[in-house]
Order: sequence, then C-alpha cells, then structure tokens
Amino acid sequence: MDASMDLLVWLEPDMSLKILTSLEDPADIVRLVAVSRSWRHFVVANGLCKQLCLKMFPELSRVAHVIEVKQHATEEDVELGFSSNWMEWESMVRDHRVYAFLARCCTSFVAENCIGEAISASSTDNYPRESISNTLESTERFSRRISYWSSKGQHNCEVPETLIYKLASDFCVITEISIQPFQAYFQEGLPIYSARGMRFRIGHPKSPLDLENVPMEEPCDDKFIWTYTSQVFQMAQLNRLQKFELPKPVLCIGGYLQIELLGRVQRQEIDGLFYICVSRVQVLGRLLAPALGVDILDSSGKFILKQFLQADNSPINLPENKPNSINDIDLERRVRTLQQIVDMFRGNGGVNAWDVDDADSDEELVF
Repeated sequence: MDASMDLLVWLEPDMSLKILTSLEDPADIVRLVAVSRSWRHFVVANGLCKQLCLKMFPELSRVAHVIEVKQHATEEDVELGFSSNWMEWESMVRDHRVYAFLARCCTSFVAENCIGEAISASSTDNYPRESISNTLESTERFSRRISYWSSKGQHNCEVPETLIYKLASDFCVITEISIQPFQAYFQEGLPIYSARGMRFRIGHPKSPLDLENVPMEEPCDDKFIWTYTSQVFQMAQLNRLQKFELPKPVLCIGGYLQIELLGRVQRQEIDGLFYICVSRVQVLGRLLAPALGVDILDSSGKFILKQFLQADNSPINLPENKPNSINDIDLERRVRTLQQIVDMFRGNGGVNAWDVDDADSDEELVF
C-alpha cells in the first residue's frame, strides 16, 4: 500500500487508535491485520485484541501474563512459554493471537450446559434424600423419588441459604442461570418453597486441598475467594424453571459458582418454619476448555491465561455446539439414573438410602 494512501500514516497515531478501538467485532480486527505489514504492526503493538477483550470482560484485567502451551510439550517448550528472555515483540504477537482467539470464541455461540457437579449447601434438611445433588437432575423424579433440595427450617424468614457448584470448566462464559423452586404437591395447599430473590458469585478455592472431603450437607463458603458478585434477581413463587438472564456475559475464572437464595416466603404448616426448596438449577454459557484455561496465582485473583496448541502449533479449536444437544455431563447423569433404576428392579443393594419402595410414604410429607 502506498504510504500516501495509508490512513494510519495520514492520521495521527492517537486518532487512529481512537477509531480502531471503537471496533467491537474481532473479525474486523483480524481484517485490519491482513491489510498490510504496517497495519498489522499497529494492531499488535497497541494490543487492540486485548483491549477488545477487556471491554467485553473486565475480569481479564487480572491476567498476570499469557502463555501458549503446546500439546505433549517437552520441558524445553514449557520453559520457553514462561521465559522472561523473549523479545518484547514476540510477547505482543503471542498476546495478540491468544486474545484474538478468545474474542472469537466469546462473540457468537450457542449456549450449552456449563454446570459440572454439586459441592455443598449451607444447610440440608434430610440428607441425602434432599441433597443439593438432586438439583442437577433433569426430571422431578429420580429413582421413583421426588428430586429436590431442601434447606433446614428457620423461624426467621430473612435467613439466606447458599448452594455451591463446580462448573464443567475452570474457564467459561456464563450468560444465564435458571432455578426452579420446589412445589410440595403432597402437602395441603400445594405450597411452593421459593426464595424471594437470588444472586450469584463466581470464584475459585483458596486451596484445592481445602475441598477434599467436604460434606455436601454443610457450608463451605469460607473456603472460596469470590471475585464476582451479580445483581439481585427477584424470584417468583412459581413452579417453573425461572431464567435469570445476565445483562452481559460474565467470564468465570476459577470454575466455582455460588447461588445465594435471599429471603423465605413459604412457611410449612406442620412445624411453622420457613424453608427454601429447589428442584433444579441450570447454568448456560460457553465452555472455553480444552482450548483455553487458567492458573490462579494468588488470593488477589491474578491468573495466567493459557491457550493450548496442537503439536503443529495450531490452536485447539472448541467443538461446535448444537442447540438441544446432550453433552457429556448430562449423558453421564442419565446413564447413572438408568443404572440405578435397573439395579432397583434387579433387587441389588446399590440404590441410595432414601430410595424406598413406597414413593408416597409418610416420610415424604415433611421436610
């Protein structure tokens, strides 16, 4: 391109930067890089892809540095990734590649299930029959039993409850959370034990060792550092999956989610106490593994952003997800459910302690 026709030469650098940082589509920045060597140098030197990602996800301000990790890397490859002797330009080019890939992954996608496993609840009324793990089942009945989590009863309707889950990846984008309150159709009046409101937090454990042998029916909120807190969402006292769509996608760094249920609205007639009960929890978004990952460095939330490369140094692309598809997590739960049903019919002793023959026993009438 002739220098006299090059806008980056004709305009002042500050004006060029102001114009180009207004771009919101990562594809536009990729096209800029392809215009000429001078345009590529300008884009890379000014970190336009990184600035775009920071506008999309302010959480990325905690990135300490970026590395590329080759699949089946040798010790030499790993040392190169962390070396401080790289030339400054090579470091900027690497950052450009990683942030451009991240922006492309997060710009357009079909939401998928991002929840992995249940970790703990702040209280559980009848464990394991009313365990938090029941909230991950896709049906209201599991092994002939009604599937729900119930808190312990409280005289004070303002006492909150928390549910903690491990997400399917330590690095993902969350777009919405859905919660279905539980309706006790076996009680007079068919009460619905919803909360008044909900908010959620995202974070990482203070130490992975802290989560070993954590009882699922006891609180463990103090074992985490929460780096993001959402607004408060109002919950309706309705027996349906209620969707709480976020104003903008949130980047989850660390892989753990806390749902805080605020306020109680339903008193149980038999004991006069307030309860919160949940049938189902769903988290939708975009899993960024296995292409991208993070390493938490310290309690401040600083982390290393990693992109994983194949043996030929090409990026590991994320699989194309399809709407209404069954992912590995849901498939594993369905297989486990079917196996327990088969064991029950065979008369094996592998069913849970709360799986009894009479699905309408008197035990089920109280929490």
